[in-house]
Amino acid sequence: MDPAFLTIAELNRFYDQRELSPVEVTRSLLDRIAAHDGKLHSFIRLTPEVALAEAQVAERELAAGRRRGPLHGVPYALKDIVETAGIPTTGHSRLCRDYVPAADAHLVSLLKAGGAVLMGKLATWEFALGGPSWDLPWPPARNPWNPDYLPGGSSSGAGAAVAAGFVPGAVGTDTGGSIRGPAAVCGIAGLKPTYGRVSRRGVFPNTFTMDHCGPLTRSAQDIALFLQVIAGFDPEDPGSEDAPVPDYAASLTGTIKGLRLGLIEHWYAHGAHPDLPPAISAAVEVLRGLGAVVEPVQLSSLRDYTDCKTTISIAELYAIHEEDLKTRPQDFGRILRNRVLPGALLRAEDYVQALVLKRFDALLTAGALGVADPADPDLPDRLVSAPSITMPFSVGGLPALAIPCGFSRAEGLPLSLQIAAAPMAEPTVLRIALAYQQATDWHRRHPDLR
Repeated sequence: MDPAFLTIAELNRFYDQRELSPVEVTRSLLDRIAAHDGKLHSFIRLTPEVALAEAQVAERELAAGRRRGPLHGVPYALKDIVETAGIPTTGHSRLCRDYVPAADAHLVSLLKAGGAVLMGKLATWEFALGGPSWDLPWPPARNPWNPDYLPGGSSSGAGAAVAAGFVPGAVGTDTGGSIRGPAAVCGIAGLKPTYGRVSRRGVFPNTFTMDHCGPLTRSAQDIALFLQVIAGFDPEDPGSEDAPVPDYAASLTGTIKGLRLGLIEHWYAHGAHPDLPPAISAAVEVLRGLGAVVEPVQLSSLRDYTDCKTTISIAELYAIHEEDLKTRPQDFGRILRNRVLPGALLRAEDYVQALVLKRFDALLTAGALGVADPADPDLPDRLVSAPSITMPFSVGGLPALAIPCGFSRAEGLPLSLQIAAAPMAEPTVLRIALAYQQATDWHRRHPDLR
């Protein structure tokens, strides 16, 4: 049995039935990565010795009847801004190519305690902002659906690795859309949890007030299983929220009858990929058919939210990197340097308040305004110039999930639906996503790497 596109839930079932073992799965995925990642560059560093050692321990424990949780024996990978004890953490930057942390990030400790199997460290944009860059020690990752395209950013390797069947789940980070963007253009699921839901201790900072860590997987059900392991209060993370962690899998009832959903059409009605509006409309009709009440809602423009997030980000990014920008600017990639330097000109008074969700159980909109960008180093930098449909929920700190809802006709690339809700309402978001995925098969379609 080829485990490449098995979900986390399916792996758990096969482990329980003794039809697969963690060591078998780990070896198979390592072979798949060796065969195909040379053209995708999703990994900066593989950790096969670590993976096989952890898989062997997990296998022995499962054989003895001990299960640590829903990720026990399940392979995963980490965006390379998440610190790993004894394993280099580069931030995809030459400034940190030799940096070896002494301690694990808090979420890595949780994954280890849960019996998960670390396969390696994933490509990103430089310090999760400057990219895609062609002037760094590692090439930018590519999109498994077509390597002539990019997998989004900045959790680029995470999106590519999960979509390619290299790992069933990965950890990314999201400040303005860096989990949801790659999930959207790679045809997988990606959740930005509520601000403070997952600890950021031991993760390279981008923008203190909007940084989030979260999972990328192939289904909403797997998002729930992954989030169960990494969510929770961390007293050493000043942004961490001291709130109980619910049973996310128990919230996946499959029914959404009576839920009130607000559809934000005006964010993608003009200027988006022409195949996107009809794909979102079709997804909305599926949700209506399942009993949800969907009504249009008007919010501020994407430009307002994008300007707000950009103002906050470049001010905080400049503060984070000020010393290196002053003393060794040549070691930064060109794109990150150009994005951060304007932060020296901003003042704290430029921060603005975000809108809070009140009227609906959840909001619906597109997960991205188009399909993946071509892998062309001469394309202009669109991060600041183009508004982002993921940023409004970043500014508000709200949980938001991107899931696939179709493919473009011309390019054959994924299109995406985004679902967001009030703070700590991840169960509602996941419940809606699961109901949609039970009624459709977009999440069951995978790229052919041959």
